[in-house]
Amino acid sequence: MLLATFKLCAGSSYRHMRNMKGLRHQAVLAIGQELNRRAPGGPTPAAWINQVRGRGSLLGSQLEDTLYSDQELAYIQQGEEAMQRALGILSDQEGWKKESQRANGDEVLSKVIPDVGKVFRLEVVVDQPMERLYEELVEHMEAMGEWNPNVKEIKVLQKIGKDTVITHELAAEAAGNLVGPRDFVSVRCTKRRGSVCVLAGMATHYGEMPEQKGVIRAEHGPTCMVLHPLAGSPSKTKLTWLLNIDLKGWLPKTIINQVLSQTQVDFANHLRKRLESRPTLEARC
Repeated sequence: MLLATFKLCAGSSYRHMRNMKGLRHQAVLAIGQELNRRAPGGPTPAAWINQVRGRGSLLGSQLEDTLYSDQELAYIQQGEEAMQRALGILSDQEGWKKESQRANGDEVLSKVIPDVGKVFRLEVVVDQPMERLYEELVEHMEAMGEWNPNVKEIKVLQKIGKDTVITHELAAEAAGNLVGPRDFVSVRCTKRRGSVCVLAGMATHYGEMPEQKGVIRAEHGPTCMVLHPLAGSPSKTKLTWLLNIDLKGWLPKTIINQVLSQTQVDFANHLRKRLESRPTLEARC
């Protein structure tokens, strides 16, 4: 099925067929459905993963009303793939090793995934409703450099529909400047299903943002954040962050692991301070 689907999609790239928008639309929808069907998962996936993955493809919801260019369709497909791969990793509960645990319950775990490498998983509870986190992490994404010292700047380079964006992120030096300046170009997509929200992404190529002198182009992915109300306490949010980064350059693994694990712990602390220091959007209005 998947081979036939890609043949259908490939056909839409021939010059004499490029105006057949229905064919291209049908091909991309089929790819999204097939990715959902084939997405890896553990024997007993968490309920919130089933909730997100079981209600249709992001591709389908985005393409119902609007047709996109071939390049935009490729970005949408890449974002969907990142989400499915990341959720597949999170759904497998076996093999996670505890890296650190804080007195407040914040926990970082890690696991080595074949063909992906070492991934880190942050589990925290934030004393704020999910909508408040969504506002800060999605709607005000470009303001992250104001409150997270590990991020110098995030810019949205292109928005595709309402759920997919291409971003450029410039990271700060880390580990006492042992890890020099890095930047990332990523495709990110957001999916909301009921009370669950998933923010996913992975590295991509964007011709209008070439590598910069003196900055190493690192790569995300697949990564994701999952937000959902804490069971029994809807005013609190459970946040799970799957982090997978290739920092490039020559760096000892011990330093890389320390930096990534600490980055997640720091993120949780900075996010809490940000949420506590700023009123909600409704209050500001």
